[in-house]
Amino acid sequence: MMFRIILFTMCAALLMGISLQASSHREAPLIASDPLADNTDLYAFRSPDDPSTITIIANYIPAEVAYGGPNYYSFGENIRYEIHIDNDASKPGDEITYRFTFKVINEDPTTFFNIRLGKQNLKTTYTLQRSVDGGMTFQTIVTDGVVPPNNIGPRSIESGAGLNASYASIWNSAITTASSGEQVFAGPVDDPFYVDLGAIFDLGNAPRQGGEPARDGLAKFNVHTLSLKIPISVLLKAGAASTPSSILDSDYIIGVWASASRPAVKTLTTSDSSAYSGEWVQVSRLGMPLTNEAVIPIGFKDMWNRMTPYMEFADTTMDNFFYNPELALYMDDAQFGGAVPAFSALRIQKKSLGAFDFSNGADGVSALKNGDVPGTAFEPFGDLLLIPGKPRSVDLWPIFHTGVPNLRPYQLATGKNGDPVKGFGKPFINNFLPNGGDMLRLNMAVPVTPRNSPDFNRLGLVYAAVLGLTDNRYNLNNYLDSIPNMDGFPNGRRLEDDVTAIELQAVSGVVLAAIGLWYDDYDPTNLVGPVTPALVGVLSYSTGVDKNDAPFQTTFPYMAMPWRGTEIK
Repeated sequence: MMFRIILFTMCAALLMGISLQASSHREAPLIASDPLADNTDLYAFRSPDDPSTITIIANYIPAEVAYGGPNYYSFGENIRYEIHIDNDASKPGDEITYRFTFKVINEDPTTFFNIRLGKQNLKTTYTLQRSVDGGMTFQTIVTDGVVPPNNIGPRSIESGAGLNASYASIWNSAITTASSGEQVFAGPVDDPFYVDLGAIFDLGNAPRQGGEPARDGLAKFNVHTLSLKIPISVLLKAGAASTPSSILDSDYIIGVWASASRPAVKTLTTSDSSAYSGEWVQVSRLGMPLTNEAVIPIGFKDMWNRMTPYMEFADTTMDNFFYNPELALYMDDAQFGGAVPAFSALRIQKKSLGAFDFSNGADGVSALKNGDVPGTAFEPFGDLLLIPGKPRSVDLWPIFHTGVPNLRPYQLATGKNGDPVKGFGKPFINNFLPNGGDMLRLNMAVPVTPRNSPDFNRLGLVYAAVLGLTDNRYNLNNYLDSIPNMDGFPNGRRLEDDVTAIELQAVSGVVLAAIGLWYDDYDPTNLVGPVTPALVGVLSYSTGVDKNDAPFQTTFPYMAMPWRGTEIK
């Protein structure tokens, strides 16, 4: 008996070791050993082919190899997968919640194959419920929703010995319409996140030095997605007009986050199944990309996963990691910048406009709190935005925790006449929703940038700011314009957005530059303008991987179908 226990323990340890190899999204120690409940990415954007709707995508299960049989990945039982929407800053908590739960059965337990003779093992279906009263009650809007099987190979899918159907037809037939009108898809897809994962976590070696080619660490890996295409009318706050007053309409702002929860108690038994009991406990969550992966240090990652954004807003423990971000140390030659040559184009401003130091521990623009700042965001929120010794309380913290208001100084420098605080700049974006902590915040009134437009750009709002500052279509006045890419990250997140590059640029200070706190090499006597070599270096920075390995689709759910197990080399 003891030998069997030891053997079982060794096998379990071996299997766990295999399952934990090099996944990009295993951002916290505890969730790393529970991949079925691990959020990988969250997206929220105005649907490019149907601007009357918003598409929200929550992906789970990191680094699925397409040939991962015989127990292929799928959504887990005894897990609540939830997508949360906050649309009213005056009310605490979520207004709308979508809850997915899954059921898994084996249609032919006599075989070790996943699919044989029209029958499927690990066959997964789901129930989708929706709450529109803050989670007090839930209505079932999809019953027995179909999760398509993994794309195993031609004999399992297309042949008469398998399902005898094309994979595309099986996959597309799983798209359904909920009784409440939403389009829904739950199933395997190509992982749409792209990044040179190996280089980034090799002490920031992205782009790789020495001429070594970059590698998308998630190329040809799959994930499982929960995708919803929701009418904007469903997501609007109570009392909002059916048509926005402008592209800055505060009534059209939503905050989105996703989570996974498990019962508190799991009891192992001698039977084939385990027993679950107790309260539901959140084990994973996601809002802004890369927060827990690259901002929160390892000693706090499990704590961050257990917190809701609303708990985070009340408990300021995590704030310090944004006020003085670790990544900024590697963009400062006085700290550890010399040890990370890949970040040489990304340097923290130490004397912006000759006076303002944004390096870790410096005062940034906090001295303005005692100055003449009426009519700016500093007047009502100065205690939050202007903190001595915490320089990034003015830009990084609000980007992740409140969104950005259309108030001075958070307007483009166009029209400010050299004064970033007192000057009235070009209105840019309003996704200010000061209710809760880390979420994707999206202003649903902002028009879609067509994906085939020459102005469409993977750098999202960063590129929109470039156009607003340098393009004659937009930089000749400080009027409100719909600038391309204002619908890009961090105003929501599109599938194409290069969030890794954008967030590294933001740490370097690109947002500060956009509002007129120019880089250190800016010379106001130089008529060339604020686009200095330092700023050009930041804007041209690339990790080396600039797009996904598979093209996105033009219709819902927009992601590529999953990779086939027999085609992966």
